[in-house]
Amino acid sequence: MEKVTRENCEKLNRFEHLTAKNADGTRLRARRNGKTLTWKRKPESFSIPIKHGLYNHGYINNKTCELWEGEE
Repeated sequence: MEKVTRENCEKLNRFEHLTAKNADGTRLRARRNGKTLTWKRKPESFSIPIKHGLYNHGYINNKTCELWEGEE
């Protein structure tokens, strides 16, 4: 597991949250749910769509990436 950054955001597919826990005490797990969004005008910005659980969706972006770790 490695920290999510702008450099490695395209190759990571599975993610774990550092502080959020599941009901059994393990870390919250999420998976990629689409293509990473990047912007030409803001090269430091990115957004990764994720899915966790049955119905929960969200995004990992440049503001929340320090709370997540990922692997390929």
